[in-house]
Amino acid sequence: LDWLKENGGIDAIEKLNNQKAALIYNEIDRNPLFKGFVTDKEDRSKMNATFMLNDETHATAFDSLWKEAGINGLNGHRSVGGYRASMYNALSLESVQVLVDTMKELEKNG
Repeated sequence: LDWLKENGGIDAIEKLNNQKAALIYNEIDRNPLFKGFVTDKEDRSKMNATFMLNDETHATAFDSLWKEAGINGLNGHRSVGGYRASMYNALSLESVQVLVDTMKELEKNG
């Protein structure tokens, strides 16, 4: 609770979480290499964005890029595959931007 208070309270954290979710989902929707598992926007989680590559031949390159960027824990569920970006309260907007930049890099070089 102290952390929450120190960071502006519930309203401030909600605003930040909305920004993080918008950042990643906008890239998933914009980038032709990716597709979200949940396509109905009102059903999307703000804490866990799940997505996949439209063409699995890009998986090795993408996996290398996000690991080189210092991102970890992006693997999706073992029975579904794809990727899961967890954006819990303490995760910064800048961290989500690193993932988005990595997705754009794959698009540029892919």
